[in-house]
Amino acid sequence: MLTLSTVTYDAIVAHARRDHPDEACGVVAGPEGSDRPVRVIEMLNAARSPTFYEFDSADLLQLYKEMEANDEEPVIVYHSHTATEAYPSRTDINLAQEPNAHYVLVSTRQPDTVEFRSFRIVQGAATEEPVQVVAEL
Repeated sequence: MLTLSTVTYDAIVAHARRDHPDEACGVVAGPEGSDRPVRVIEMLNAARSPTFYEFDSADLLQLYKEMEANDEEPVIVYHSHTATEAYPSRTDINLAQEPNAHYVLVSTRQPDTVEFRSFRIVQGAATEEPVQVVAEL
């Protein structure tokens, strides 16, 4: 189960809506081994595409250096889908490199509806998990 704060949930959804019609992407870091998503890091979609996202390699390297220095790890890797449901595509599954992370997808296909789902992606298989939003972690 993914448990995250209302502040983190709202930040991810706002980023997805703000970057629409392009896909938004980012990471939520947390203390190593804690499974607590606490620090939202909005990333630039280097592909600038409505159908694909790609982290800028230099930005990603910098992010991993920061997380290492802060004893953090990526707890959530998120991105949006602009015209389809919040479900990982075959490309999303193939690119998933963090077996301990929660992969969150937000669909912005309907502007007045929030479709927010979380998956574990391990060895090419995506398994949906429940999402619990709480006031504070």
